[in-house]
Amino acid sequence: MANSDPSIQKRSRFRRAGESAYGLLLVGKNTVMAAVALLLLVAGVWTSWDTAQHAMLAKGRERGTVTIARCGEDTCTGPFVPAGPEGRPRAKVTIDRAVTHKKGERLLVAVRPGTDEVVRTGNAGVLYAWVPFGGALLLSALVVAGGLRMRRTAWALGLLGLTLLGASFATL
Repeated sequence: MANSDPSIQKRSRFRRAGESAYGLLLVGKNTVMAAVALLLLVAGVWTSWDTAQHAMLAKGRERGTVTIARCGEDTCTGPFVPAGPEGRPRAKVTIDRAVTHKKGERLLVAVRPGTDEVVRTGNAGVLYAWVPFGGALLLSALVVAGGLRMRRTAWALGLLGLTLLGASFATL
């Protein structure tokens, strides 16, 4: 059967090849954008897990309290008192200044194995540990919205990131 409508013309081989190449470029762009968004999320989890594992997992961790005695620009120091018999008291441990407010404050902490550094535990410590992941959620929301044109998914990622960062800020 031949085409009986004279207004419809068969597309040339060159045009069909161009359309295929454009389709491949779109698929390639979407693949790259999805990989960038996934890389941001994985990097956020990886960075957060370094601190979060000590704040969240109790088994095999030395836990106790630290009383803030002195604060510098980035860190605060104070004596550590273990919560159980498995720990040992320390005269001076270091904690990130962002998780404490004032001198004399007592915080529940866990000691990083092999160091005199401590991380805050409890709700505030766990939320603070996941702050890098909250930032990664916000950044990946921009990539998903702009690069993949998935606006609803981007809004969900962005709102999750904002919620995590807001909750961390509120509890600290």
